Amino acid sequence: MQTIEIKSLDTIHEAAKAFIAQMDDRTVFAFHGKMGAGKTTFIKAICEELGVDDVINSPTFAIINEYRSATTGELIYHFDFYRITKQEEAEDIGTEDYFYSGALCFIEWPEKIEDLLPGDVVDVTITENEDGTRTVSIE
Repeated sequence: MQTIEIKSLDTIHEAAKAFIAQMDDRTVFAFHGKMGAGKTTFIKAICEELGVDDVINSPTFAIINEYRSATTGELIYHFDFYRITKQEEAEDIGTEDYFYSGALCFIEWPEKIEDLLPGDVVDVTITENEDGTRTVSIE
């Protein structure tokens, strides 16, 4: 397991670069953490470091946002399954097609669709520490 420390919002882009450096060829990342831990904020920083120029926000109501890197042309999908009530809702939008597309997939609240995640999903846990810093654990 690797860990990355986010000391403050001022250092989040350095943490995002460190995260990108360890991604290798893996494409599906499941972000775990309590509400307010910083999942969306960290995914936003990762997307910005990957060259996304679009406005990046949580797809809480849309369930999925699609971005494209301005530097590489690579597609990036950002999922937020917080509001779904049953796994079939995720199946109905074709999540498996996205997960196996080869495009980057960043997933918030993956525990809601556990059975749909590919076997090689990378689990990322963001923990808020007592001093307000965050620890990103990558398994």
